[in-house]
Amino acid sequence: MFSEIGEFSIHIEFVSSKVAGATASLRNPALDRILDFAAEAGLVVLIHNDMDVPFAKEGSAPAYLAQMKEVLKRHPATTIIWAHTGMGRIVRPVRGHAATIEAILQDPAFNHVNFDISWDEVAKYLVATPESTRIAADLMNRYPDRFLFGTDEVAPSTQEQYLRVYYQYDPLWQMLTPAAREKITRGNYQRSFDEARKKVRAWEDAHAK
Repeated sequence: MFSEIGEFSIHIEFVSSKVAGATASLRNPALDRILDFAAEAGLVVLIHNDMDVPFAKEGSAPAYLAQMKEVLKRHPATTIIWAHTGMGRIVRPVRGHAATIEAILQDPAFNHVNFDISWDEVAKYLVATPESTRIAADLMNRYPDRFLFGTDEVAPSTQEQYLRVYYQYDPLWQMLTPAAREKITRGNYQRSFDEARKKVRAWEDAHAK
């Protein structure tokens, strides 16, 4: 029935503190057990985790980036999608955000890590200026297999609302190569989740008895 663990939130602005029980942490052993199981069963994992804290001090190191990279490195067999490229509604892009992402994409230790660009707050930054759009497009054209665009609209009542962020990204789509645009808007999802469905169904069959 399932192919993914989605809306999986660790450090995400003011949301984490509102969850009952212990405060979510990237260093909680329970997180490693979940990611280990996802690798075993073939589940894709969509993690929401901000790189930094809200209202971070200018020039300070991103609060959660190093911890997140530690987690990602510990689970090379788990297909992971990092939601919103580590940004939030209040958590702004870290200094050199594109370079930070590219360093991850270049490192073979993170070959299992992909980035999601859904949500209007992410689009707001990526297409804020012609320069920001060019930086984003150049990065995605270099690594077209590692980015995904999906939907992140809460209960849209019309198709126009459902497609709002897609059209917000028009300046970006126009700067991508046709091949990169196809992969980011459709192909990477199909590849990742078609593979996950096969793996998870096989795991289910093996554990049915």
